[in-house]
Parts: sequence; C-alpha cells; structure tokens
Amino acid sequence: MNPVGLLSAGGATTINSGLHHHLLLRLRARFHFLPAPSSGLRIFVNTSRAYVSLPPFLLLRTRTRMHCSNCCETLNRGRSLTLLAMSQTQDIVVRDYELLDKKKAAIREAGPSKLQIIADFDGTLTKYWVEGRRGQSSHGLLKQGNPEYDAKREELYDYYHPLEYSPTIPIEEKTKLMEEWWEKTHGLLIEGGLTLDAIKKSVTCSNIAFRDGVVKLFEFLEEKGVPILIFSAGLADIIEEVFRQKLHRSFKNIKIVSNRMAFDDNGRLVSFKGKTIHVLNKNEHALDRAVPVHDQLGDLNGLKNESNSVKKRTNVLLLGDHIGDLGMSDGLNYENRIAAGFLNDSVESSLESYNEAFDIVYLNDASMDGIFDLLSNTWNSVFRIIIILFNYFFFILLFFKNLYGEELFYATIIEKGFLHNNLTINFI
Repeated sequence: MNPVGLLSAGGATTINSGLHHHLLLRLRARFHFLPAPSSGLRIFVNTSRAYVSLPPFLLLRTRTRMHCSNCCETLNRGRSLTLLAMSQTQDIVVRDYELLDKKKAAIREAGPSKLQIIADFDGTLTKYWVEGRRGQSSHGLLKQGNPEYDAKREELYDYYHPLEYSPTIPIEEKTKLMEEWWEKTHGLLIEGGLTLDAIKKSVTCSNIAFRDGVVKLFEFLEEKGVPILIFSAGLADIIEEVFRQKLHRSFKNIKIVSNRMAFDDNGRLVSFKGKTIHVLNKNEHALDRAVPVHDQLGDLNGLKNESNSVKKRTNVLLLGDHIGDLGMSDGLNYENRIAAGFLNDSVESSLESYNEAFDIVYLNDASMDGIFDLLSNTWNSVFRIIIILFNYFFFILLFFKNLYGEELFYATIIEKGFLHNNLTINFI
C-alpha cells in the first residue's frame, strides 16, 4: 500500500521521520501540488476527519488549507480534497466527499435492485496502456486485410481526431464533424470488403486488454443482479469478439449499445444497422439497440424478467474516460448518479476539469479495484460497522493522548505490505 499518514482533527502538524522525504516525494508526484520535500515541513490543517478502513485501502478525508512553513506557500487554496491511497498503481481524487457519501447512502438504502451500471468501453473498461504501448480501441484495432483501405481510415483518424478534442469548436459543429467521420469510416469498411474472419483475426493480433479487476467487478454485479450497459461509439461486433477472446466467457447482465454490422451469407459486411452512434450522441435514447452479450456468445441464460429493465432502475453508476461520456445517462430519469471518470493520461492539464465533472476520478490508467471497493463497501453493512467502531476508538485515543499532553498519534507507514518505522505526527 502507498504511504499515507492519517491526520486527525485540527491543528498544525510536524512530520519527523526517516521516511519523511520518501513520503513527500510520493505525495508530490501523486497530487502535483506539494513543494519539493525539505526538513521541517509543516502542514496546517483547518479541519480534518480521519477515516481508517480495512485493507485494501487507507482513506484520508480532509477539508484543508495546506501550508509549507519554509516557503510560505498556501497549497490547494482551501479547496476540498479527498486522498484515497489504493494499490501502488491507483490514485483517486474526489471532488466533494459529503456529496459522494450522500449518493452512496441513497444507493445503499435502495439496494442492488434499483441500480444499473452505464459504462463506456474503450479506455474505460479497457486499459489505456498495454505492456508499455498505447492500447488500441475497438475501432483502431480493426484491419480489413486491405492495406489501401486501412490507410484511408488512418488518414481520417489523423484529420478528425484532433477536432474531437478541440476546445474551440462549438458542440453543434463538432457533433456534425463526428457524424461525418463515422459515416466515412463505415463507408470505407463496407467498400473495402470487411469480413467476419478479418474481425476475428484483428482481435487476435490486437493490443487491447481489459483493465485489471474487470472480471471481479462483472462477477460481483452479476451475482447482485445489477445490469451493465456498455455504450460505445465503436463497433459492437468487435467488442463482442474482444469479450470472446480476452475473457472467454459471457455475463448474463451485460448489454452492448454500439454500432452493429450486417453481414451477408458469406460473412461480408454489407451495411450498418440503425443510426450511427458516435462519441457525442451515445446515450439512453439508443436503448432499443441494446443486445445482450450472452446472446451473441451463445449463452442463453441471461436475466429474463422485466424487473431488470433499466427503466425501473433509478440509481446509476456511470463509468467513462471522457467528460462527454457523462451524456450516456441523458434521457434516463434517474434519482441518484455517481459519475466515475478514468483520467488515463495528461493528468496535470486535465485533472481540474475532470474533478469538476465527475464525482470521483481514477488517475493514471487505474485498475477496476476502486470501483469494486466503491460498490462492495456501499452494500457491506458489516464492513461499515467495523469502520464506524474503529473511528470512534481512534478519536477516543486521540482525546486521551491530547489530554495528557503526550504525542498525539503514531501513524504506521505501510509499503508493499511491510511495516516500517513509525511516522510521528506532533500536533502543535
């Protein structure tokens, strides 16, 4: 686990430890606002609540103004911040933890029968980096077996992709550009003679992989009877082939809303079904095109009863890697929505906008463990009771130590599962 000291309520702290420099370096690299570590760093905390959880995470909840006594620089300017130290590869930022708690409480009270998951596919359920290389998307991995048409699609990508992320193009104009891009690409796939065999071969040779923890999350939601809607501007036939080859199984609770192909008897692409779904129009209005993964993979044991209809589920957990993915819940009459964003790259330039848009942001191509913990802890009452009791014990301990004028608390730093020297936190 990552080294994080637990701060209690009120006062200024002085951190003295052999691990001091290591701790500050890790925090500085993680949150991009701490100054270079120096001896005698003081962190002034206006108000703070320490929440201690069981493995796999430690949670520091704090509404703070942080100040370096050496450089007199106020850090994070009084903004609310939640630091959740998960595994070594996963970082989390929460915009408003009180609001997140409120939403979690509502979802917990309503139960799994009222929840649905809406998830993007590329860059959300799949990794951004795969074995040190940029992971491919469901569109990008496709090779038609015709170099001429592959090159033409690459030219379209080079032209339109920068326009997709341009901050200066109005949304109406950008929507038209995306429709134009998708229609041209689909036309090239038909004209170039794409076949089912080419799709299978493309997936086999692709650099695409699901995030770590995806199967565990899917199995947990399947057990709870929670439906998952995968919205993708890519190609449904390719996504299903990725499920088939990478996971080797189906899930009875998963449906895909994406661009679906029509093939002739020889397995050759002849058309696309329905209206084109691109990055700016994928939402609940396309539900009539949702197809269960288990049907496409030959598993007929899906969720059958009508109570699993997403229209009757008024709580939503939305997963996306672009701010535009928030539109996936448009048209759905939900009561509570937790929006979780995956910020895979360009953290420094994009964190502020992602933090404003999403309730919780997972940084640096994180695993799905954070989403699993978010849901499992929400529904695990025994777990919550343990946390509450531990917190009461924690604050009673702080009270008596403060009463007798002793050092207030010794926070143990845990790194890779090993206990290190205690980090002493003195309250002044």
